[in-house]
Amino acid sequence: MLYLNKSKFDIVVPLSYLIDFTIINLFIYFYKGNLGEALLFHAYITIAWAIISYNVEFYEIDRHTKIVQILNKIIYQFLFFLLILYAFIGFFKQSGMSRLELGKYFLFVALAISATKLATYFLLKNYRRKLRGNLKNVIVVGVDKPSIQLINIFNNYSWFGYKLLKQFAVRDGFVEDKDCFDFILNNDVEEIYCSANELSNEELANFVHFADNNLRTLKFIPDNKLIFSKKLKFEYYDYLPILSLRNIPLHNRFNAFLKRVFDIVFSTLTIVFLLSWLIPIIALIIRLESKGPVFFRQKRTGINNREFYCYKFRSMYPNDDSDQKWASKNDSRITRVGKFIRRTSIDELPQFYNVFFGTMSVVGPRPHPLKLTDDLSKKIDKFMVRHFIKPGITGLAQVRGERGEIEKDLDGINRLRFDIFYVENWSLFLDVKIIIQTALNIFKGQEKAY
Repeated sequence: MLYLNKSKFDIVVPLSYLIDFTIINLFIYFYKGNLGEALLFHAYITIAWAIISYNVEFYEIDRHTKIVQILNKIIYQFLFFLLILYAFIGFFKQSGMSRLELGKYFLFVALAISATKLATYFLLKNYRRKLRGNLKNVIVVGVDKPSIQLINIFNNYSWFGYKLLKQFAVRDGFVEDKDCFDFILNNDVEEIYCSANELSNEELANFVHFADNNLRTLKFIPDNKLIFSKKLKFEYYDYLPILSLRNIPLHNRFNAFLKRVFDIVFSTLTIVFLLSWLIPIIALIIRLESKGPVFFRQKRTGINNREFYCYKFRSMYPNDDSDQKWASKNDSRITRVGKFIRRTSIDELPQFYNVFFGTMSVVGPRPHPLKLTDDLSKKIDKFMVRHFIKPGITGLAQVRGERGEIEKDLDGINRLRFDIFYVENWSLFLDVKIIIQTALNIFKGQEKAY
């Protein structure tokens, strides 16, 4: 595949969530006061911790984050946690609870989690510096003073974990080495740092186009603060300002964790209470009408352009065109049962197993067969941006009428417009809204539901 991004799985953050949730719940068993509503208290502090950590960005620690910033997060996290903790007594009228024992519980939790967080931070720093692990391949495009400063930071601050592969010179606003993009692809470069001052608008547009279509992270090295924009993400590497082109909410680890929890709960309920009895019925009807498997399995394009098998109820007679051709209106390949299950979207229900096992999400851009992804990425600019997140069973484009066959380029452009909006503006509320709209559309029917 043209755009494969070999991103590495980061287990540190999910493990941090697990450890912290374990600590705040485990230490309850050492509470010696009168705890009449133990189950309620467990649920209360778990939810409270999650909400506070989201607002404080407690788990948003990058490799260039300073220890002062981490200590600041710890202070804010536990300040709010302390207030919420004692609010439990008044809110749920637990007058019998010991305030002293609650204070001891808070102290032990604060010490344990703070120690764990700081230990993780220093262990990772030493792992990057001494063992040269957990590194990110980067390049710098530019030779001006800010670019040199950034290179010095990469070289002198080895614990940041950035591996500078090459510096590209710029002349008259354009990169001198014409093989720059090939170098990025061939050497698994994950982040590109461009001097905004040296590159011409045309060359900047070339890098934006390349990064979007090849799933690379593009960041700018500003010359001064006059170019700052609310649209750009602003960070400091030591004392040098860096700008990121696109801020994707689901690249926030807590957001990704929240969405994954939602996906697991929603898919589990669907599998247990719906698919457990519906699959045998649909399977019998499919087999009675035509020979062939009950389920249709097809390789599709997932997050970061990774291939995965997508499952559906078979709605067509077995044919050799499934990977090459969209289903069209009055398609002779579609069975009579297939027409009904496609119109009602029942054929998509097995994808809840994809959601449960993590290759898809309940809501997200719809995944396409590999050949169609490859074709569309060549025709439509920025098409690959939709693959920054997991594909979904339903999506914003689908509930806005942009579903089914892409008959002309404009159809693909309109669909991509909604997909990119979703990628850049995700929220749990938006997911719920799309799910409700999907359910309503099933009953109302949609023009291209064939």
